[in-house]
Amino acid sequence: MKVEYYKEFSHELNRDMEFKVFGHAGKPCLVFPPQDGRFFDYENFGMIEAAKEYIDAGKIQMFCCDSIDLETFSKQDGDPRERSQQQERWFQYIINELVPRIYEISTYEHKETKGIIATGCSMGGYHATNAFLRRPDIFDVLLSHSGIFEASYFFHDYSDELLYHNSPLDYLRDMPKDHPHMDLYKKAEIIFCCGRGAWEQDMVNSLHKMEHILAEKEIDAWIDFWGYDVAHDWYWWKKQLVYFLQFIL
Repeated sequence: MKVEYYKEFSHELNRDMEFKVFGHAGKPCLVFPPQDGRFFDYENFGMIEAAKEYIDAGKIQMFCCDSIDLETFSKQDGDPRERSQQQERWFQYIINELVPRIYEISTYEHKETKGIIATGCSMGGYHATNAFLRRPDIFDVLLSHSGIFEASYFFHDYSDELLYHNSPLDYLRDMPKDHPHMDLYKKAEIIFCCGRGAWEQDMVNSLHKMEHILAEKEIDAWIDFWGYDVAHDWYWWKKQLVYFLQFIL
């Protein structure tokens, strides 16, 4: 398997940011790490190995990015405005700096016309959802595992205009049905998966809210709740990834 490591300066964040690429060809897939996670977590916890068949066959190329959740969602004692601003800076890094690099590195001939897959587990499931919903012109497939979709879960009573645009349940609920994004959502492939077992209850509740809003907006999505033995854990996310890739690719 072809593996490449990159460390490049981000003007949005004023620091070096790291990412890793797995595969030589295929549809590009941007992988967001779990809460406080790093670009190497997806590999270290066996997700790359789980998808090896598709990567080696040149069907998918995975780009694993870094998070700064420790400065944003997880920094409970930090100034909420600065946390909100930093989250938006990181989002702009993803869109304005990392996505263009994906286009440059990828050899997939349809990458800019057919789009990029967004995926991730836990907090990565949130980040993937937020990226897809805000920029469906870039991402045409969403595979979200065990995400939380409201910023208030981490920011409690605080809110501002930037945080609103990083809170999918809030902005999607308010989005009019004639918004230009709606047509793009309806052309996309949208998959949400969550177990019902240990450490998943908050994610189940959040996904039920997302399911209701998507239905209200008449946006087709595959909402898949797995069994009561399915925990918030890499073991199950590996199984889910292998299961859903056969339908995506």
